Amino acid sequence: MTLEQGFLKDCIKRFKAYKELGDKTFEQLQDADFFFRPSPESNSIAIIIQHMYGNMMSRWTNFLTEDGEKPWRKRDAEFESMDCSKADLISFWETGWHTVLTTLESLEPEDLMKTVTIRTEPHLVYDVLLRQLAHYPYHIGQILYIGKIVRDKDWKSLSIPKGGSDAYLQQMQEQHQQKP
Repeated sequence: MTLEQGFLKDCIKRFKAYKELGDKTFEQLQDADFFFRPSPESNSIAIIIQHMYGNMMSRWTNFLTEDGEKPWRKRDAEFESMDCSKADLISFWETGWHTVLTTLESLEPEDLMKTVTIRTEPHLVYDVLLRQLAHYPYHIGQILYIGKIVRDKDWKSLSIPKGGSDAYLQQMQEQHQQKP
């Protein structure tokens, strides 16, 4: 496997892992939880999903051939509350991720050094992947944090639970046949 092939494979793996964190958060939430705002100036999970959807559709549609900021995108509107259901929001989430992953899976190693534009600014494809691997987890972290706030004691940890570090390390060492 070449470095370029490995990079694409690992990017896809990371994007899928971050999507899964969002999915597991949504499973724990009631409809109203999607619209909770920690403060009046904060975004709700619904607004974050709307923004991610808008970004995903704009950036990844015709990725190699069109500017990543499409003329039809209305970014400011992504931060306004919409009248929609949890099912609608999950549909936006799934459609956005489908667009991202389908595009990523269509890329060839030689595409990594091609130049694409975002708001007319040129970027190498590999840098756009890194940029989005920072952008989406940033928002998914916000989603998880809000989810944890609204679920409080009922939140099911999506990582190593409090007080579970030693047991997790032991499990990983056993899984990978390493002794301390």
